[in-house]
Amino acid sequence: MRITVNDCLKLDAFAGCNVLSCQEGLDRRVRTVSVLDETDLSMGVERNGIREQMVITHFWSSRGDIDAQVKAVQGLGEKEVSALVIYLSDKGVTSVDRKVCDAAETAGLPLITIRDDGRVTYSMLIEQVLDKILYGHNYSDNILNNTIYHLLNFEKHSSFPFALREAAINNGYQVVLLTEEFNPILTVETRHVVSIEDAVQHARKQEVFHQSTFTRVEIQGVVTYWGSIDIKNTRYILMIVDNEDNYSAAEMTKLAETIQLAIGMWKYTPERDSRAEFIKSAVRGDLSFCHTLLDESGLRGMQFPSAFLIRDIEETELFEILADFRNRYGFSSLTVNEGNETYGIIYSEEGQDKGISVKNACLQMYDKLKSGRKDARIFHITGIEQLESVVDGFKLINRTSKMIEKVFPYKRVFSKYEISMVCECVYMQTGSTMLKKMYLDLLEPFEREVSLNKGRMLLDTLSTFVLDAGMNSNKTAEFMNIHNNTVQYRLKKANEILGAEMTANRIIPGLTMALAIKRLEEI
Repeated sequence: MRITVNDCLKLDAFAGCNVLSCQEGLDRRVRTVSVLDETDLSMGVERNGIREQMVITHFWSSRGDIDAQVKAVQGLGEKEVSALVIYLSDKGVTSVDRKVCDAAETAGLPLITIRDDGRVTYSMLIEQVLDKILYGHNYSDNILNNTIYHLLNFEKHSSFPFALREAAINNGYQVVLLTEEFNPILTVETRHVVSIEDAVQHARKQEVFHQSTFTRVEIQGVVTYWGSIDIKNTRYILMIVDNEDNYSAAEMTKLAETIQLAIGMWKYTPERDSRAEFIKSAVRGDLSFCHTLLDESGLRGMQFPSAFLIRDIEETELFEILADFRNRYGFSSLTVNEGNETYGIIYSEEGQDKGISVKNACLQMYDKLKSGRKDARIFHITGIEQLESVVDGFKLINRTSKMIEKVFPYKRVFSKYEISMVCECVYMQTGSTMLKKMYLDLLEPFEREVSLNKGRMLLDTLSTFVLDAGMNSNKTAEFMNIHNNTVQYRLKKANEILGAEMTANRIIPGLTMALAIKRLEEI
């Protein structure tokens, strides 16, 4: 529950206390309690200066230094702590100087004094305040008690989801249960301020899913708590939304434990993650199972303009860019992680104009993903529409992703054009000896008509020119670290050996295939 400084002043530990400043600030919320006893007061302010935290001190290290006390009060006020409680004793601070009180008043910091007569220790005060925060004004109003009442009402509710919804509505919170792939499988929403996708992306930035305790994350003014729970030896992610910011982190953690306990008592089994199953089936090429999941996953009637495999990009960066483009261009995505690889499908509502705009957005997104990331590799089939094309696209990607970098060592983004070409080369290399020989024979004069070393040098230059540099001699020179004149001379010699103009429209397709197969043969 929302506990204020005023609520704390009614506790036994504060009996006989005096409020010396900022009476109007007594309605401030108290979330936690800490003790400031550092010898270095500036360090103490830095460590204890947490918004909505009550700070307790004897000012032992500065009992004779009024200026230091003033500075500490000002610092805590700037940090927006709930209140500063000063213990007065004959061996320490016997009274609070007027300068300190004035500084607290100016800083808007409630200053409270307690006479240290041995009756109320730090631990007693902390225990009473934390109990107040955890259990609220009275037991009957406690969120845990009310939630348990609804969750265990087996006579009224037919299933765990119905019981959870009743508990959430009556206590002002929302609950979303997600799989490890961040797909929601149980949602109890009572408000619609932030989408689940945006909430997940925001929480991902703070890496809250790797922490053992429930973590508070504020998203566009919405207070959420994130943590993991186990259901039948499977890890799930639980998000709880505190609609009115009424509850503490301790209460939310206890609430999560209560929900997990109720799941066991109801013997609740979460629905299968149909969206995760859908993309996993597409990646492994099981088209028939994908079709059976279309309705269950809510993807019936969607078009699928792109499928991708992204390798060696940090997960946080990847999903931040993906969320940015998703929000800007109105498409959706499914992803699944496998080690350092992320497979994904882009989908959107049907419509020719929509499909074209999403296709162009995807191409921009892949360029953005490669920017500044030299180790990143992106394989994508974009400009498609049907589910069958997605499954076929993943087959092409899986067949070529290990080999395509050998053909195009300088590229980081591989489109359906490079992928399909390399797939054909791999097929010829492994299954069609006659076709492979036909293409490699196009390069045979480089071994026959000139010396071995010179032929290899000319072929390397030709391969770099065609496969890597987009038939740009300046880029070829840059890749090979030689002068452009040298490149021009070698290409002229290569033309003479080929007996044809290498850049001619009728020559370049066969030459490109031959050079690609040659590179694969050299692995």
